[in-house]
Amino acid sequence: MNRLFPSIPLVAEEDSSFLRSTNLVGAVVDVVANKATFRDEVTEDSVLKAIDRGGKDAYNFGPNPATYWVLDPIDGTRGFVKGVEALYVVALALVVEGQIVLGVMGCPNWDEDYFVNCVTGVQETGNNFSRSGMIMVSHVGCGTWKQRLSDMLTIELSQSWTRCFVDGCQVLKEARFCTPESQKWESFPLSSSFNAKTDSEKIGNGDILLVPACCGSLCKYMMVASGRASVFLLRATTRKVMKKISGYAPAWDHAVGIICVHEAGGKVHIKV
Repeated sequence: MNRLFPSIPLVAEEDSSFLRSTNLVGAVVDVVANKATFRDEVTEDSVLKAIDRGGKDAYNFGPNPATYWVLDPIDGTRGFVKGVEALYVVALALVVEGQIVLGVMGCPNWDEDYFVNCVTGVQETGNNFSRSGMIMVSHVGCGTWKQRLSDMLTIELSQSWTRCFVDGCQVLKEARFCTPESQKWESFPLSSSFNAKTDSEKIGNGDILLVPACCGSLCKYMMVASGRASVFLLRATTRKVMKKISGYAPAWDHAVGIICVHEAGGKVHIKV
């Protein structure tokens, strides 16, 4: 990116100090080395320098930078280190004069078949789901589009993109809800009126469908933008969390997700 767009600065979530302080350097370097496809040798020094390119000391911003990239190289770091099962996301957004105009996010472990079956209620035997991965792209005024990562190597690009639309459900009890795996349904106010069920064939009066949790990563936005979930609920439990969400919504944790949901016809509401 620095070679292609040398005049556009980059803002990232954090520098390598987070990895150093949490003893994750070795694990992250090992995973990067195993997944790398380029010829350059992957060393601890090269990985940490790459992470620091978007750190707080990497660029001196003016009071209102007109155009800049927002990058989260690994949203869901702990899950990334765990390996295949984790739904971590690589996220990039372009901000121009305070407006998010472009967003790209990829989830290598996204399991499209699994999410489709969870929504439709189709039961599969065994563990034969193909983790095809997914990339989602959005541009202001042009909609949100998705493609299986596995298709990028086998299908002509112009034929493999699918436009995304949020779920059009307007009846609360018929909506498909998604919550962080760290928060139980009982912690939400709606639980006083509806019980949560995970089997679409067993939904009765007073029940709602709760689709699989998507960790704490940007996968929550993928779920909503692709129509897999009608609503994602996140309850801020402390003032610190509430301040972070309300004060930094259009940053690395949310920028790409916001434009993908908006361009798919949805809304992101942050209520404190």
